[in-house]
Order: sequence, then C-alpha cells, then structure tokens
Amino acid sequence: MFGLFKTPSFRDPALGELRRQGGMWRAEIALGDIRAPLALPGSRAAPDPQALAIARSIPTDYPDWRAGIAASLFEHYAPYAEAVATGAPEAHAENPPRISQPDQVWQHAAVEFVAVITLDGEPGVEIGYRVAWDEEHTLGARLRNGRLLELNGSVLPP
Repeated sequence: MFGLFKTPSFRDPALGELRRQGGMWRAEIALGDIRAPLALPGSRAAPDPQALAIARSIPTDYPDWRAGIAASLFEHYAPYAEAVATGAPEAHAENPPRISQPDQVWQHAAVEFVAVITLDGEPGVEIGYRVAWDEEHTLGARLRNGRLLELNGSVLPP
C-alpha cells in the first residue's frame, strides 16, 4: 500500500537515476566541469524516450553551443553596461562586470538548470543562466537541433 506514494525513479545508463517530482523527471547533468539540475517530461512510469535521447546528447553538444550562447549573453549585457556608463536611472546593477567580448561572459554567468521542453510543438533544450548584470532574472538559452533559437530574458526553472 505504501508503494503507491513512493516517488517513482528511473535508471538511465548515461544520466543515472532520475526521480519524478513536480510532474517532471529530475536528475543532474554534467556540462563540462559543472553539474546542473536536469528536468525531463514524461509519463508517471518513465521519462519521454525522445527527451531522454536529447538529454543524453547535451553534455557532448554543449561545447558547440557555448559560442552562440555567449554571443547572446553578451548582447543582453550591452544595454546594462551602457545604462550604468551613462548614469541612466533605470540601471539595475550598480557595478556591472566589465565585459569587452562574448567569451568573457562565462566568468559572470552560472547555469541554474537544464530542461528538455516543448518549443513550438517540438522538443528542444532550455538552459537557464543567472548573470551578474541582471540579478532579477534567469535568462533562458533555447535550442533545437543544435541551433540557438533565442535567449529569453526571463524564465523559471521547470
């Protein structure tokens, strides 16, 4: 009887143990030297097979995505730095980091989560980032088939 209330788990050879919580299958995923929370859709019995396949490829695909994500993060950073430099009253960060090129954003960005989600009816990946220049939002890099679709300015972890 108590088995009815037990949190379901699923063992994947590449991703390890996933546990169902909040309607998603959850684990941790390695992105280079860091580990981040991972969320996948699926039924109560198991993660979605297509979502699992996508999640398994993320650690090897992530290095190829970083340059595009860095360029988008740098583009997002530029108005913040400009607002502070000009003394604009809407400047949020008092002392934003000094970043002069896209590859420098990584010193000021941290992965909050990785999720396989549905984007316009098709599966994709969302990587949530906390950045030093925009402390009020988590930014979401949304990708599908290895291509960066957008950097969403405000996302929530699944």
